[in-house]
Amino acid sequence: MDFLSDFLTRFLDKLQSPTLGFLIGGMVVAAVNSRLQIPDAIYKFIVFMLLIKVGLSGGIAIRNANLAEMLLPALFAAIVGILIVFIARNTLARLPKVKTVDAIATGGLFGAVSGSTLAAGLTMLESEGMQYEAWAAALYPFMDIPALVTAIVLASIYTGKQKSLSQQESLSKQESLSKQESLSKQPVAAGGYPSEQEYPTTRQEYLSQQRGTVDTRVKIWPIVKDSLQGSALSALLLGLALGILTQPESVYESFFNPLFRGLLSILMLVMGMEAWARIGELRKVAQWYAVYAVVAPLLHGLIGFGLGMVAHYTTGFSPGGVVILSVIAASSSDISGPPTLRAGIPKANPSAYIGSSTAVGTPIALAVGIPLFIGLAQTLMGGG
Repeated sequence: MDFLSDFLTRFLDKLQSPTLGFLIGGMVVAAVNSRLQIPDAIYKFIVFMLLIKVGLSGGIAIRNANLAEMLLPALFAAIVGILIVFIARNTLARLPKVKTVDAIATGGLFGAVSGSTLAAGLTMLESEGMQYEAWAAALYPFMDIPALVTAIVLASIYTGKQKSLSQQESLSKQESLSKQESLSKQPVAAGGYPSEQEYPTTRQEYLSQQRGTVDTRVKIWPIVKDSLQGSALSALLLGLALGILTQPESVYESFFNPLFRGLLSILMLVMGMEAWARIGELRKVAQWYAVYAVVAPLLHGLIGFGLGMVAHYTTGFSPGGVVILSVIAASSSDISGPPTLRAGIPKANPSAYIGSSTAVGTPIALAVGIPLFIGLAQTLMGGG
């Protein structure tokens, strides 16, 4: 009982944070049909500033870090990203009125990482005084890229198989008609059957001759390249590179760090407004997406938390680092993921995967997931 009461107290305290307050405020503003608008250019600039700051802090830490300590958390991040896609493929895709390609795309978006959710998690960790490895933010691409690649590969394999089956059915009908026509025209050999020399083609030979080979191979590098060129990941990697190769401590402390929380508050306001607007899109698809979007962030985050605990007891990964791994696992990409999936899985319905992510998944990850994982870490590992 002491464990439960301690956890609930910590959890309720996190719900009163200003970060979540701005998110809820944005949803309220949108719900009452306010004309308040934040220009898209300002939104993109804020995301860029936040991720540059996160990248700089990570790069500065990596410069002085033991890279061997990163190996196990990075491996776990990649495993979680891939696993999330397979979970969606084998759960969401089996539910009524859910198309398989839509489910795979949804899994890819939930497996990829939200830079804004990561920024919110880092801010809440700092407000709690929880220590974490600054390089932990660099786990972002280790989860993001494998998730997007896995989703696009699975979707390509599925659509290739469906195309192949469709071609086989079509060719089977053509073959049947062709044989019937040939039987009426071919010369008859002794015994009353068509001459084998005149009609030698078996069904398998005919199909192989007519349909050719369906190419289901998926090129991985273009997918990785698109992910790396995405605005969010590019900003984070740029910050990492500058932090590692230069000495940006002075500009970091005087400019990026002081602005971080204020910019994040505005970003949460925008995300709250966007989340409410996306609820309408969610009504266009099966209600199972809403159920999935409520459960998935918490389930994925707990998987990340469990693997983070393994790294904690194995390599000394900090409680704050465990929370970061959990937060990026619970998040769903809001910037780089959607355009990557639109290009990679064009047959998927964006209303399904973007609507479920932005309208439900992101608010759940922010309002419930981050406080939940911080509370668990503080209760189980005494981190703060």
